[in-house]
Amino acid sequence: MEKNYKSFSMELAGRTLTVDVGRVAKQANGAAFMHYGDTVVLSTATASDKPREGIDFFPLSVEYEEKMYSVGKIPGGFNRREGKASENAILTSRVIDRPMRPLFPKDYRNDVTLNNMVMSVDPDCSPELTAMLGSAIATAISDIPFDGPCATTQIGLIDGELIVNPNAEQNLISDLKLTVASTAQKVIMIEAGANEVPEDKMIEAIYKAHEVNGQIIQFINKIVAEVGKEKHDYESCAVPEELFAAIIDIVPPQDMEEAVFTDEKQVREENIRQIKEKLEEAFAENEEWLAVLDEAVYQYQKKTVRKMILKDQKRPDGRDITQIRPLAAEVDIVPRVHGSAMFTRGQTQICNVVTLAPLSDAQKIDGLDVNETSKRYMHHYNFPSYSVGETKPSRGPGRREIGHGALAERALIPVLPTEEEFPYAIRSVSETFESNGSTSMASTCASCMSLMAAGVPIKKMVAGISCGLVTGDTDDDYILLTDIQGLEDFFGDMDFKVTGTDAGITAIQMDIKIHGLTRTIVEGAIARCREARMFIMNNCMKNAISVPREEVGEYAPKISQITIDPAKIGDVVGQKGKTINTIIERTGVKIDITEDGAVSVCGVDRDKIDEAVKMIEIITTDFEEGQVFTGTVISIKEFGAFIEFAPGKEGMVHISKISKERINRVEDVLTLGDVVKVVCLGKDKMGRISFSIKDVK
Repeated sequence: MEKNYKSFSMELAGRTLTVDVGRVAKQANGAAFMHYGDTVVLSTATASDKPREGIDFFPLSVEYEEKMYSVGKIPGGFNRREGKASENAILTSRVIDRPMRPLFPKDYRNDVTLNNMVMSVDPDCSPELTAMLGSAIATAISDIPFDGPCATTQIGLIDGELIVNPNAEQNLISDLKLTVASTAQKVIMIEAGANEVPEDKMIEAIYKAHEVNGQIIQFINKIVAEVGKEKHDYESCAVPEELFAAIIDIVPPQDMEEAVFTDEKQVREENIRQIKEKLEEAFAENEEWLAVLDEAVYQYQKKTVRKMILKDQKRPDGRDITQIRPLAAEVDIVPRVHGSAMFTRGQTQICNVVTLAPLSDAQKIDGLDVNETSKRYMHHYNFPSYSVGETKPSRGPGRREIGHGALAERALIPVLPTEEEFPYAIRSVSETFESNGSTSMASTCASCMSLMAAGVPIKKMVAGISCGLVTGDTDDDYILLTDIQGLEDFFGDMDFKVTGTDAGITAIQMDIKIHGLTRTIVEGAIARCREARMFIMNNCMKNAISVPREEVGEYAPKISQITIDPAKIGDVVGQKGKTINTIIERTGVKIDITEDGAVSVCGVDRDKIDEAVKMIEIITTDFEEGQVFTGTVISIKEFGAFIEFAPGKEGMVHISKISKERINRVEDVLTLGDVVKVVCLGKDKMGRISFSIKDVK
């Protein structure tokens, strides 16, 4: 069959990246059939013909579909088909969305969907990265207005060496998982998890990725030049200039400044509501203007705030450019839970609760990553409507909540103890009580304190903060803002979140609304975030709790671990589980045994745990003469008594070994249920364990 499509290839980090255009999905506005090694992803971009009515935002939708056939699996569940998107799929969709969204026209209101379907997975060639590149290429070659292209690269760090697009084996030992998206000129998105990587090394890694992105963009430009479509015209939804002029006549700039410049969110919202009422009365006869009035007032607020910050260095709440809002921290605010803490920064407040459980309660993951099958540390973030003074029903966590939870999770994983040091599964839940800017960073601070209060021996304290940005007309005309509140986030150009210890960075998430950042801005934001997180740790968090507690709390489970001969696992379990179930019934503990003989005994009562451990040790010990046990009389015969010294384990005391004096009947000395001490005499002729009571010393 004659080839009727275009194919383009480049070498990327030692593997071949191939893009087929015109081979499949020809009815989409743009489609790229991506091959990176043996990883295959179909990326498509589609747009509606007309703008969606009644909206004041760009309706972009990004999907990342994980097909289980891509890794040779049949999905679990009753239906045996893919269900709702996994957490990894949601996070990947967000990472694709964040660099792409700013590159579409600000006045574009047509629905756009970027779909990425993972059809084959080569463990050494990331399907997530392939999808990110595929979305950029599909959009760039389409007729959808787009100020791209952009490209994405992943960076690892092994023994101090930066690795471009690390393979599966390298990812397991890497101290850094960094994803950077760029245009040809500037960085537009950063996502990172790191093992306390120093700031200067992180900056080096970011710009190593930016360098590779430049090479990929040259490759994409060649594809666009050969097969790219002409961009279509669209109906602009920009606010009419004459409306702005009319609004300024009614509400002069000084009135808008007075309305927005307050440190009380509720006061500001009431001021803006009154301004809107005044304008609605003035424009009551002009339906066309009323339809876009909300957007016009939003833009007026935005211009006012940006001008005051950039030109006058005046923030809405009166703070200095580097000043952090008032801080407060406390622990143990919720009784009976395993650990709790609350962190407050201005009008942002997070309560975090930690729960400890046996490792068997770790989350099982059924995804495309063959290296990640379970998750021992789980961080969940909740954002109820009351936290921003709104009312709406709870429908479970959305993409934003999942993303914020994942960021706080990445921030703390590098300082967690190993399973050997602390054999627990850990769930950390952040409840947003109040929100006015960067709750994910407050969640990181609260979670760190909550873990310490729960007795989790974390290696170092972790804090996080967000840095904002307002830019002018040139690259040199900008101002960085420490600890941005909601208004500065909405009207600013950047939300640069960084978490870390005193030694280095543990996580980064950077979102922007402009076409990229210069290196000077990136370096300045990272330095500003380090200064702020050190202030938060030293002047707030350490006042509440400075080191992890030495023991887990009263209501937390206690865990003892022992190792037994794997050949003796069957003895502990017993026939149809009878032995292990008896131990559990008697002591109330939970017992987990791995194939290699690692036994974990979990319970709230330490004495009961010790009792269960002793039973297991007795069951798995090879019996020798002279060993002394405590057992229970479970059967009496004419010739002696049977003593159970551990669940499923018993031995016999001959009548002659019961008492130093001669006895005629066993019942004269022993009764069913008696607890006695016995010494092992070895095994009798029938292979039974033989005991003596009279010879116990």
